[in-house]
Amino acid sequence: MATVSVRYIVRDVDAAIEFYCTHLGFQEVMHPAATFAMLARGDLRLVLSAPGGGPGGGQAIPDGSLPEPGGWNRFSIEVDDIESTAQALRRTGVAFRNEIVTGVGGKQVLVEDPSGNPVELFEPTRAEARLDVDRE
Repeated sequence: MATVSVRYIVRDVDAAIEFYCTHLGFQEVMHPAATFAMLARGDLRLVLSAPGGGPGGGQAIPDGSLPEPGGWNRFSIEVDDIESTAQALRRTGVAFRNEIVTGVGGKQVLVEDPSGNPVELFEPTRAEARLDVDRE
């Protein structure tokens, strides 16, 4: 059951569903309209909305501005081997924003969904940076 929900604005909901389910291990939960879908991967629910696809997360705010994809905020997916994961995604044509970098807690690289939204792939290099660490 998902315990965290993230909404991404996407230009093409069908293309986003294909990307996330084919390349990043998500499952489609529902897709009741062309402008909306909900996907899941473990504890993460990913809500996809098209700009102007109201009512809901894609609708314009009171000043008329529409939400748009892109930016730098992102969610992170932990992987066991970032080099082989990145190679496999590159072979399928997935777009990357950067090369693999090493930070204080691990290695990371940013891939983009078909609308340009970033997703961070993260390989921890410190035990405490792993998602499955028992924090008690």
